[in-house]
Amino acid sequence: MQRRQAETSRGGVGSARRFCVTVLLDVFLVSSLSAQTGSVLAVVPGSARAAGMGGAGAAIVGDAGAVFTNPAGLATVHRLALEASYESYPSGATLSTGALALRAGRFTWGAGAAALGQSYTSADLLGVSSLVFRTGLAAIGTSVKYVRETVAGARADAWAGDIGLAIAVFDLMALGASVQNIGGDLGGGSHLPRRTGAGFTMNYVDPQGSYRLLTTVEGQWPSRATGGGSPFLVLGVEGGVVRPGLGLLARVGYVGHSVATRAAPFTWGGSLELGRLHLDYAYRADDTLGARQRMGLRWTP
Repeated sequence: MQRRQAETSRGGVGSARRFCVTVLLDVFLVSSLSAQTGSVLAVVPGSARAAGMGGAGAAIVGDAGAVFTNPAGLATVHRLALEASYESYPSGATLSTGALALRAGRFTWGAGAAALGQSYTSADLLGVSSLVFRTGLAAIGTSVKYVRETVAGARADAWAGDIGLAIAVFDLMALGASVQNIGGDLGGGSHLPRRTGAGFTMNYVDPQGSYRLLTTVEGQWPSRATGGGSPFLVLGVEGGVVRPGLGLLARVGYVGHSVATRAAPFTWGGSLELGRLHLDYAYRADDTLGARQRMGLRWTP
């Protein structure tokens, strides 16, 4: 991500120092929301990278996985970004996600899909498409999504939308805010969980150098009207060393809880950087679901 942002900003800021972005959302929290609203996929973290940092996504820009959390975060994709992740649960269910983003001038188009279940024929499904417009440092994006899930033993589907704003100050910092799941009536009194998020990401070293250090802080406000809990805070840190063509990054995140959960409040993860290919890992302990491990990859050709 930092490389893409640096390439985008290089013409405007020359050799000025830069700073930037990132953190995991609580899958058990998501499961609790699912029991109330019939939805898991509508609020799941968009990538393994985000999952390793507490699930924050409002101010994480430049990754294709932003299509799931804040569409405006796609604005800083340099040309093309591809992403996928996979997670398995002790019950035998799996979570798979995929996303892509393509930039053309001031516009960026993104698309994503996710599936959760024991087989793809019976899995809960999510499809999303986003369009982003950027002018100067600011970007606005909107998404349209389709969700098919099992609610009270019956299949139900819904259409919903997201809207997001982002301000990326070169590679120094990013501000972002989004509202997820506007609409989303599943029928029978169930709705996709609406959620508002606002975050700030700061990069403390030049991402074109050999070192990486960034932090992200995000507030999330679930809507009580759609079964959400209290507002909560997500914090994340990412740091490491990257040499030409090879690097190692580590991540840690903290997730506040808006509903009762036995999931650990801390998450951690890391990445193996192979040039434009990033291999991501995220881990979270959970007394109920067992250890949750998510694998992912990102590619920026």
